[in-house]
Amino acid sequence: MRKRIIGPGPGEVAAAEPGWLDLEPLAQVEITSEDAGYPIEAALIPLIGPGWRAAQPGEQTIRLRFDEPLRLQHIRLVFHEGEQERTQEFVLRWSPDGGQSYREIVRQQYNFSPPGAARELEDYDVDLDGVTALELRIVPDISDGSARASLVQLRVA
Repeated sequence: MRKRIIGPGPGEVAAAEPGWLDLEPLAQVEITSEDAGYPIEAALIPLIGPGWRAAQPGEQTIRLRFDEPLRLQHIRLVFHEGEQERTQEFVLRWSPDGGQSYREIVRQQYNFSPPGAARELEDYDVDLDGVTALELRIVPDISDGSARASLVQLRVA
């Protein structure tokens, strides 16, 4: 997996389920931070780990920059919070021009309330042609708490 840590600002088989794209040869991933024990590959490549987690609290960005424009028809996001009650917000956007401009797909807030409401699965059917970048911005706690952003899974098809 090609990746690089970015500052704040604007494996093997891709999936255990058929249809998901193998992102490793298709994209470079950019992230604002990463906990060494929870690398971004663990959220992008199936069956290699528990997912990604930020190194510090606050808003985080995960950006996929595709080598060639793609047509995307399905996006899946899975979040998990097993320890702390909080309200999280995320924004999912795409770019047709290498990140010069972005179009919002969805903006959503939801509450984690462990142990009951500890997992959030989002499946989006989309019809996006010419995608050169896909960006996920996560505000892990809208009340500016100490929560760190995390992502169990990001899949695209």
